[in-house]
Amino acid sequence: MYNTSPKSILPDYAELHCASNFSFLRGASHPEELVARAAKCGYRALAITDECSLAGVVRAHTEAREQQLHLIIGSQFQLMDHESNPTFSIIVLAQNREGYGNLSELITLARTRAIKGTYRLSADDLSSPDSTKKPLEDEHAYAHLRNLPDCLVILLATHGIDADTLATQAEWLRNTFPQRGWMGLTLLHRADDDQHRATVEMVANKLMIPIVATGDVCMHVRSRKPLQDTLTAIRLGRPVSACGYALAPNAEQHLRTRLRLANLYSPAALAATMEIARLCTFSLNELRYEYPDELVPAGQTPTTYLRQETYIGAHHLFPEGIPLKVQKQVEQELDLINDLGYASYFLTVYDIVQFARSQDILCQGRGSAANSAVCYCLGITAVDPDRSTLLFERFISKERNEPPDIDVDFEHQRREEVIQYIYNKYGRLRAALTAVVISYRPRSVLRDVGKALGVDLGIVDQVAKSHRWWDDKHNLDQRFIECGIDPQSAVAQQWAALSQSLLGFPRHLSQHPGGFVISRGKLSRMVPIENATMKDRSVVQWDKDDLDALGLLKVDILALGMLTMLRRALAMVAQQRGEPFELRDIPPEDTPTYDMICKADTVGVFQIESRAQMSMLPRLQPRTFYDLVIEVAIVRPGPIQGGMVHPYLRRKQNQEKDTLPNDELKVALGRTLGIPIFQEQVMQIAIIAAGFTPGEADGLRRAMAAWKRKGGLEKYREKLINGMTANNKYDKSYAEAIYSQIQGFGEYGFPESHAASFALLAYASAWLKCHEPEAFLCALLNSQPMGFYSPSQLTQDARRHDVEVLPVDVTISNWEATLEISSQPGATRRAVRLGLNLVRGLSADSVAAIEAARAIRPFNDIHDMAVRANLKRDQLQALAASNALIAMSGNRRQALWQSLVSAPDKDLLKTAKVAEPPLLLTTPSEAESLVNDYRTLGLTLGRHPLSFLRKQLSAKRFVPADVLNTFANDQLARGCGIVTVRQRPGTANGTMFVTIEDETGSINVIVWPSLVDKQRKELLSASLLGVYGVWQTKDKVSHLVAKRLVDLSALLGQLQTNSRDFC
Repeated sequence: MYNTSPKSILPDYAELHCASNFSFLRGASHPEELVARAAKCGYRALAITDECSLAGVVRAHTEAREQQLHLIIGSQFQLMDHESNPTFSIIVLAQNREGYGNLSELITLARTRAIKGTYRLSADDLSSPDSTKKPLEDEHAYAHLRNLPDCLVILLATHGIDADTLATQAEWLRNTFPQRGWMGLTLLHRADDDQHRATVEMVANKLMIPIVATGDVCMHVRSRKPLQDTLTAIRLGRPVSACGYALAPNAEQHLRTRLRLANLYSPAALAATMEIARLCTFSLNELRYEYPDELVPAGQTPTTYLRQETYIGAHHLFPEGIPLKVQKQVEQELDLINDLGYASYFLTVYDIVQFARSQDILCQGRGSAANSAVCYCLGITAVDPDRSTLLFERFISKERNEPPDIDVDFEHQRREEVIQYIYNKYGRLRAALTAVVISYRPRSVLRDVGKALGVDLGIVDQVAKSHRWWDDKHNLDQRFIECGIDPQSAVAQQWAALSQSLLGFPRHLSQHPGGFVISRGKLSRMVPIENATMKDRSVVQWDKDDLDALGLLKVDILALGMLTMLRRALAMVAQQRGEPFELRDIPPEDTPTYDMICKADTVGVFQIESRAQMSMLPRLQPRTFYDLVIEVAIVRPGPIQGGMVHPYLRRKQNQEKDTLPNDELKVALGRTLGIPIFQEQVMQIAIIAAGFTPGEADGLRRAMAAWKRKGGLEKYREKLINGMTANNKYDKSYAEAIYSQIQGFGEYGFPESHAASFALLAYASAWLKCHEPEAFLCALLNSQPMGFYSPSQLTQDARRHDVEVLPVDVTISNWEATLEISSQPGATRRAVRLGLNLVRGLSADSVAAIEAARAIRPFNDIHDMAVRANLKRDQLQALAASNALIAMSGNRRQALWQSLVSAPDKDLLKTAKVAEPPLLLTTPSEAESLVNDYRTLGLTLGRHPLSFLRKQLSAKRFVPADVLNTFANDQLARGCGIVTVRQRPGTANGTMFVTIEDETGSINVIVWPSLVDKQRKELLSASLLGVYGVWQTKDKVSHLVAKRLVDLSALLGQLQTNSRDFC
């Protein structure tokens, strides 16, 4: 023990070995918690040293800035021998920007050599070049990392290590990092601390290597020890009780007080922490992002080239002359883009979009970028600035120290081509996807903690599956009771407490849906890059919030199924018409299309197919494109919570006067009947009525989007209300009402530009459904998975619209659905032939072989097909069970029998004729065929299942959907149907919405929160749901309000159905 002075003169200390919970399943504290605790303890500096990772440093950096604590950037590495066995560990700390770049590249090297979630690094990699490995594109790409210039290294002496082994490691340290290496001494109140200290001091003195105190910290306070043990058990895959010596013997691996440290370590070891901290001057604030510049032709600058391409696009879009309004907007934007230095960023996105168009990949920009006239002229977005009210400040603001964010949607089935184009153009060291931090959610945390506590796996599974995202602690107790666990028992209490502590902890890194970071130089010197799970993908270790915090730009290359569907449908229409037919050829403002929309006949239509949207359509009655823009935006949490929906509807229906307190607000609110619907309108109100600058208005917009999570909106309240009421321009009550509506946007409202972008696609898909229903269905089926409805529901809806749907037939069907001449005499419309991709258990390769063999000559019989297409027995049986072989067999039973004898598994017998006498089997019953259809295809073209049960249901007084639609408002009613959709929107305050389907149509069911709690089991698990309730109908919107639910799934027998659940 070392004698210490009073607290006021305790030695300064910097913790240099600290793992956060971004050392996944190792650290038991968030980076922010560690920084705050270090500041509270009076540390002078803290190094975050997650293992082969910088994933948590931006969060630590942000908190350190708030706490005014010196943050050191570092990482821990377990070095391996040539047989991948661990040898010893080191800490690497960045001294300056150059050292940080080397550290980031070292992590990249180690991570990209190994599969996702692991890394590989040896001592030889640091002391000599690795001449046997080619980690990425260049075998010499990492030679400059030898000896890690501008980095400091601490050798971590393992407890219990013998002096000779430690001396060998220390000698390597001294030779590899001369004058930049330290021996780490970690004392954790273990029985062998004195012996360990003696060993480290002896070796260090002998080799003249300085000793530095380290804490091997993995939690900010000692009370996290139970959670740390739980994380260890999860990582090792066994219960805590079986982890033995893998668990720390005490809770000393936390950020200890300086008094405690002064009692443990020598003054020299403590002083060494400060010496290292003084040498490490790097801050993440030093990172500077540079955009790619190779896109600019010689002799031009990014600014001049952007101007040139913008005006080329403008002249193409406005062949009769660029409108003055647009030209003025373009000039203002180009000036601002130049001032802020974003021209190269716009050109990067422009190049990606140009590539997609050159490959006939449908794409369209969305979000706030659609506020930009420059983006429109470049072909990035589709919202015409001459027909819209754009607010460029929503996209870019000079006052906002934040880069723009351009999101572009691409066809989801072809987006990978765009992603690989980016990788190929810029290389793997300059381009990578943004990470997504996958954090523990209720189900996963209950599952992992339950296993760690040794709870029976069956019970763990039962509890985890029963828990929903909206459940709180009270609900968890109820789930325990349902699963036969006493919630007051010790194990239940521990399970609940540890689960609550672990909730929200990072579990691992995944890849962003499409956020790309592209740099001029090596991206790997700015942020580490690692392999993604998906082949040919790589990701940086930071997520979008990290990038935003450091002002780094990303390009969002997003996938949108509707674009795939539209491209496919338009191609079918063009083929039928014998001439090109593109999105721009769809007639605008088509009356039959709006008639269909107003009736909420929108199954499969983009953005307006949900229950909430369908409920709104008959009331809002969209008759113009701008009506559709409002429809897309108004059924969002922001407008709903802000109280905008009902006032707007009353004004739309002439039940309330469209009045404004001041004419100056017409610019902002005139187009939406005096009600703010869009984010841009809130900004315009702040600018016009309250005197905000555009930058301040955008600050308000950002605050209102995040206030429920982060706060920060209140500071704008006084300025807004005082500004509006100054000089008696507006009543205080009106100003207060506007502020209340702004708070509503905290639940997420659309920018108008984004709603307009989506409305374009909504209208196009609605037009196709109205005028080209066969192409619409065929394209939807071929674009799965996407949208709100399953292929079964889409097919049922199409058939109700007189679309002829033909069954899967191996002699005709391709992999995907196709259009063909109708089988109906005198029919003028085409029919949709279902594709073999619906057959469960049948691969694309098998179908390709079938198509290739069929193209040579038709199949004689099932055996001929099996031999020529090289089909296995299980593949034949899948085809037979789905009734796809009926053309060659007569019926399903015959096909199943023949499939058993037509594909011998032995190669020797493959071509042998099977002398099997014909066996005549009876045709399956209609009900039996129905069960097999759902089991093998997920849908049926026969009678709806409930038509078989109608007699039984009628005996229970359940009424079909078509009859329910004739009921009067507030009439008692009973409905029953197969559950197709369950929804529990976050804005519905616990109410659930269920769609059930019978042979005559769909029934929309509302289940109030009290009944959700009371009949949770029936609500969430029933396949066939009976509903006793009250029929409500108003403004052409009808639904059944449930009073009691009955699970009638047993009536379905062996029939298997699936629902799409959003709850």
